[in-house]
Amino acid sequence: MPRIIAGALGGRTIPGPPGKGTRPTSDRVREALFSRLEGWDALDGARVLDLYAGTGGLAFESLSRGAEHALLVELHGPTVRQLRRTAAGLGLAERCEIRAGKAETVAAQLATTDDDPVFSLVFLDPPYGVSTETLETLLLTLRPALSDDALVVIERSSRTRALTWPTGWADDGTKSYGETVLQFGGPATD
Repeated sequence: MPRIIAGALGGRTIPGPPGKGTRPTSDRVREALFSRLEGWDALDGARVLDLYAGTGGLAFESLSRGAEHALLVELHGPTVRQLRRTAAGLGLAERCEIRAGKAETVAAQLATTDDDPVFSLVFLDPPYGVSTETLETLLLTLRPALSDDALVVIERSSRTRALTWPTGWADDGTKSYGETVLQFGGPATD
């Protein structure tokens, strides 16, 4: 069972989604990822968007380490209910919103709604079946909902074609951890 590694809720467990074959980010990868995010000062006060939430591990870890708010998006209905129970059990219900829906649909809604928050940290950890082209299009759709200094973290299999950051986006590096590859990027600041 995944757990929150550090911060105010360090050591607390995160139940897995019911009856769904998710692949939670391993503790090793999450530890390395969050070490990097803390080094970049990307967590304190962050507004987090987790578009393929699964267990919610990345968003809950962010909140534990100082993020202000998180929006978790998940398509699978039973998983959405589990995320809500987990957020309440961790005492995070006031600092996060869990929304049911497709990542692409919610991204389009966020990009066209003036009263939604601007996100400074985005996690894209899609199922392996989601194509690289879909993610590239998703980034373009999502851009209006992101702060100019937003950081986007994409987690994929090492067997998947690497994402090419669209025009107007900066590549902030790639790290590999066995079968897992993390790509970092965000809007280019000229």
